[in-house]
Amino acid sequence: MAKNQEVERIAKKLDKMVHKKNTEGALDMLQELKNIKMSLETLQSTRVGMSVNAVRKLSSDEDVQTLAKTLIKSWKKLLDGSEGKSEEEKKKKDGSPLRSSSTSKDCGSGEKRSIPTTPTSPNAPALPSQVTSFPPAPVTADSVRNKCRELLVAALQTDDDHKTIGVDCEHLAAQIEEHILSYMKYKTRLRSRISNLKDQKNPDLRRNVLCGNISPQRIASMTAEEMASAELKQIREALTKESIREHQLSKVGGTETDMFVCSACHGKSCTYTQVQTRSADEPMTTFVYCNSCGNRWKLLVNLFCSS
Repeated sequence: MAKNQEVERIAKKLDKMVHKKNTEGALDMLQELKNIKMSLETLQSTRVGMSVNAVRKLSSDEDVQTLAKTLIKSWKKLLDGSEGKSEEEKKKKDGSPLRSSSTSKDCGSGEKRSIPTTPTSPNAPALPSQVTSFPPAPVTADSVRNKCRELLVAALQTDDDHKTIGVDCEHLAAQIEEHILSYMKYKTRLRSRISNLKDQKNPDLRRNVLCGNISPQRIASMTAEEMASAELKQIREALTKESIREHQLSKVGGTETDMFVCSACHGKSCTYTQVQTRSADEPMTTFVYCNSCGNRWKLLVNLFCSS
């Protein structure tokens, strides 16, 4: 507790220097911080990283700038180490995904059997071994629905996996289409399933659907993020983590504006910056900082999008 109070005291002094635009004595404050063994809890509760970064940007003293950069760099490593540990603990808790042998197992309704043993190349990816023969869905006389089922069949037959597994793609496609019918925006949802099932960079999704690991009801309800390939999920996660680190450790040198009203002090002296935290076709996330009280919030809209 005493350490937290000491760090908070220094952070407040640095904030006053920034407010007065006078960094005289900042080097001594930074030296004190350097001698304190920082913990992740102290770093997050005092937000000292933002104060140090603000002083670094304001000061013209090379010694102040160098020492501030060194402190921020060491604190970022502390954050990265904490994130790495949490990911390892999550993996241990969740456990590794099941990869069953060639024997069949009862899992839900439907007949399950083992994959036929066919010669494959040494570099060919292993397919899940549990498969389901899907019952036929109700026949429909709607020409639009029948065309949609044909497109789903073509997507499921993108590779030869359906032949190896031995699943009836027409029955499976009909089951998926039948479940999609119960959702709003039928055509939009159907197009997203077809696009993801045909994606050559995401074969695991198609194989899991063919094998029954992902049921027709489940694939009909999945979001775009859930259907994305492992590579795309890693890219999105990395972008999100990077933006969070920047937001936690520093007040990003954004643009001052009076467009926003702080919910805490009702002041209009704010600074904002925009970061692409989601996919490229989505609006940027706007992070806003109140210069008066230090309150922070974010907006999930683009300030400059055309109406």
